[in-house]
Amino acid sequence: MPEGPLNEAPRAMERASAATPIRDPDPEATRRRRLRHALMAAGIVAAIGTAGWGWLSGGRYVSSDNAYVHADLLMVSTDVAGIVRDVPVHEGQQVRAGEVLYSLDPRPFEIAAAGAEARLRQAVLSVTALREDLTRMQRDVAAQEAAVDLARAQFERAQSLVHTSAVSRASYDDSRFGLQRAEQQLASLRQQAVVQLARLGGDPDLPVERQPEVMQAQAALDEARRQWAHSTVRAPFDGVVTRVEAVQPGLYLAAATPALGLVGSARAWIEVNPKETDLTHVRPGNDVTFTVDAYPGRTWHGHVQSIAPATGAQFSVLPAQNTSGNWVKVVQRVPVRVQVDAAEGAPPLRAGMSVVATIDTGHRRSLSDLF
Repeated sequence: MPEGPLNEAPRAMERASAATPIRDPDPEATRRRRLRHALMAAGIVAAIGTAGWGWLSGGRYVSSDNAYVHADLLMVSTDVAGIVRDVPVHEGQQVRAGEVLYSLDPRPFEIAAAGAEARLRQAVLSVTALREDLTRMQRDVAAQEAAVDLARAQFERAQSLVHTSAVSRASYDDSRFGLQRAEQQLASLRQQAVVQLARLGGDPDLPVERQPEVMQAQAALDEARRQWAHSTVRAPFDGVVTRVEAVQPGLYLAAATPALGLVGSARAWIEVNPKETDLTHVRPGNDVTFTVDAYPGRTWHGHVQSIAPATGAQFSVLPAQNTSGNWVKVVQRVPVRVQVDAAEGAPPLRAGMSVVATIDTGHRRSLSDLF
């Protein structure tokens, strides 16, 4: 079909459109779109970097709020029984080691000590008398040995003469029975001397204080004096007394009855109970920082002193038995003891206070851990 004027007009318009460049109707929108894309990309990179840094440093710190302050805690008692005479301390009083906490009536103990001392003196006198008796018995034995020798000589002489009728048969029998009687008396005296020597410990030359009877009496006196000394109860270490109202003058206390409490003030430590899965890199000597709920804004420092050899559940009265078919795995906690570093002007740490502790293990992850 021949080209006409009608076909030339559209073609001219197409050529004009191709020759003229197309312009963005809104350049500002394009710039904002590109900026948004760049920010999104930067955010993704930052998130990946933050996650990577967090993963690399995530295994270094172990934090736990299952931590508490501990201190030396003792329920004071004594191993003797008696009536309370005096309680010179009051609730919350700070005491030094050796100060009197309470005392029992000393009169029964004084009487017991006096009786033991008298028995010791009696034992010394008894040993002295035993020595004198032994010396006398030894003299008697020596004299009886001489008598036996004389009786034996008389018997032998009578025996040699009885066949010649120079000595009568009656005289011979008298000499024979006299020898037997002397030998029996000698044996009896020797037996008595042996018994007396045994009562002296087998050695009459031992010092008096080493004689068994004296040693026994001395031990009884020492025990009486020990009980007397224990009737006055003293603080075994520096601390603060508590529960004093439980002990009043006139109260009878049986032996080993807890009377009052003493909380040590010389040292305190922290017991942290992290999960077993967090203990991988915890070692004695690791630095520790912790805060106490009672003192917000205050930070203490310390270091790991020891890690318990067993989980806390192993020390319970009834340890868990995981042999049933309904067993459910529970992450265990292992006590970690933290020694508190000395800090001047720090408020007092009281036993039982709640703590949030962070252990710096010093461990850093590496990319090789991923492979």
